[in-house]
Amino acid sequence: MTDLEDLWDDLPVGKAPTHDILRAGRKAERAAGGGSGKRRFLLKPLLTAGIATGIVGAFLAGTLVEGGGGSDADNGADGGADPTHVAFQADLEAAASCDELLDAYVDRGLGLVTAWGWESPYNPYWGNALHTLDRDLGDFNGIDELSGALVNQRGAIDGAPGRTEGLSTYKMAPTTTRQENSDTGTNVQELGVDEPDLVKTDGELLLRLDDDELVVYDVTGDQTDRLSSVDLPGLEEGEIMLAGDTVVAVGIDEKAARERTSYGVGPRLGTRVMTVSLADRAAPEVVDDVAYDARLLSARQHGDAVRLVLSSGLPDLGFVHPGKGRGQRAALQQNRDKVEKSSIEDWLPTIAADSEDPAQLLDCTNVAIPSDELALDTVSVVGFDAAAPADVDAIGLAGATDIAYESVDHLYLAASPSWGNGFECWECIGSRILPSVKGGETYLFDFKLDGTRATHVASGEVEGAIEDRWAMDEAGGVLRTAVTPTSETGNFNSVVTLERDGQDLVEIGRLDGLGHNEDLTSVRWFDGLAILVTFRQRDPLWAVDLTNVKKPSLIAKLEIPGFSSYLHPLGPKRLVGIGEGPVGGGHWGAQAGLFNVADLKNVHRMDVQHYAPGTEALAGADPRTFTFINDHRTFLTVVQDHRRSRVGYLSVVRIEDGELRNRMVQVEYGDDVDEVRAVPLPDGRVVLVTGEDVEFFDLRDRR
Repeated sequence: MTDLEDLWDDLPVGKAPTHDILRAGRKAERAAGGGSGKRRFLLKPLLTAGIATGIVGAFLAGTLVEGGGGSDADNGADGGADPTHVAFQADLEAAASCDELLDAYVDRGLGLVTAWGWESPYNPYWGNALHTLDRDLGDFNGIDELSGALVNQRGAIDGAPGRTEGLSTYKMAPTTTRQENSDTGTNVQELGVDEPDLVKTDGELLLRLDDDELVVYDVTGDQTDRLSSVDLPGLEEGEIMLAGDTVVAVGIDEKAARERTSYGVGPRLGTRVMTVSLADRAAPEVVDDVAYDARLLSARQHGDAVRLVLSSGLPDLGFVHPGKGRGQRAALQQNRDKVEKSSIEDWLPTIAADSEDPAQLLDCTNVAIPSDELALDTVSVVGFDAAAPADVDAIGLAGATDIAYESVDHLYLAASPSWGNGFECWECIGSRILPSVKGGETYLFDFKLDGTRATHVASGEVEGAIEDRWAMDEAGGVLRTAVTPTSETGNFNSVVTLERDGQDLVEIGRLDGLGHNEDLTSVRWFDGLAILVTFRQRDPLWAVDLTNVKKPSLIAKLEIPGFSSYLHPLGPKRLVGIGEGPVGGGHWGAQAGLFNVADLKNVHRMDVQHYAPGTEALAGADPRTFTFINDHRTFLTVVQDHRRSRVGYLSVVRIEDGELRNRMVQVEYGDDVDEVRAVPLPDGRVVLVTGEDVEFFDLRDRR
């Protein structure tokens, strides 16, 4: 706890508004500093006396007069707003102090630690029973005894069995609607919610991140014109977002420590955010450099507001391992001692801006302690203005979530049983990716978004597993989810609708039985409609009526060979599916299908484009490699052939009279295939970005 918080605890008022005070202090420092233009993230035990005294005094006076305790929304109308952001207003309860939060971490950690640290030397996913064996039995007499215990454990698992908001109905008949790229040129899941990519445009400039170099192009002429570039040192595997004249680059922090496990060196543990000013297009300038010691789960942009979801994982506490002179029992006891002696700084993430010393990102009293059903982690939701990435609104959850979906005004975090059927991963030896939750239910946390702030407003759970963010969607205040089988469901997929009822997300509708014994490969949502694809040997495409969200109903089912892993609606009559299918002789390859969805009771595939055996369409894993140009009735998608060496093609498919007319343009080799983008401009032209070139692409077939 900081000195500022200690002082605050002696006063008869609410929680210390540490972040608000520090934010005001940073603004005051910038105003006083003037010339450099740099924004510094000031987190010190105490601010300078003048700043701290003035702000704290003003807040105290306002609190004593107004009564305090309310949110901004509660008090703002009266002009006496309490600057404390009440981050958790529903069933999640924030820690009352750092001591309470640390106790929660330690209690959970003691149940997880083994003689080898956070993981066993054989498989970290045999659950609490293995940890119990580790604690209670001490030293094993040999590998055969350990193996026998693990086999018995696996066998045991294998044999184990308010006022509602939103709309209940949609007035319009179910129909598909055209999906367009974002204003910055990226094919996104949700219009109005932009996503980071390697390439961005505002119609006049095109920005391309090439390794750690940001390159600026002028695309207003007949040819692309390279204007300038700037290096972004310390950024790995970065992607960019664009807000006016500011580029926000997000990626792995090259300077962060690598995770070390019993199996070797793992990925880096940090996230880096660098912003670049384009005020002078001929000389772009890095103006902010912010680092977090946590992994990036999600990055999204709403206008000028950028939101990150970060995962800290379990802390490195310097655990010992059994070895010469140290048995399992002794190693376990030493590791338990390390957990018990850990500090809150060990568990909470840090933020460092512009080479300053790292500071604690989260106030302890802005971290909620969830149910023990969630795996142990610290997930942070961090919001900031694109022009001021060091001025953050940050809240946390002392548990693991693996999926983040954002609508235009809500963020949903999902903690899903990662491998279905209630089982954990038996083949993931050496991996540190933990299932978010055990059992057969997915836990959901709903946060309302307001600028850079996120406020928890409801929680719920749904029987089944949510595979990824594409399996979630919000419309009219209703959360729609597609779930796969777990121990709590039958062996089929389902569509489930949930609505906020006070502080709870409650299930209001469910349609089961979609694809018995089949995998869910893709989902697309519309106001009153869901299109799902499941697969085992053939590709059932399901059309689900959601006009009455309390009674989802099946409209039609279409079975065809192969499957679609990405669906792209072209409008109310046509839908494109990108995936794989048989191409003859027992071989499979990429395929693109054109579906007629004008009459949802009679959905049918009008045409299919088969690619060569052994090919793969990248859109299934990365939809940003797909672009539809409506004025030309043409879609472009990247297809790779890796039968001998990896070769990348741009498949240019024109839709004419219900048929697909394709031409293949070879564009890249090797890892550069992943960087290929076809970026639409507002004037209808397309820029083709490859590993080496940025040039206009002629959509016309000149053969």
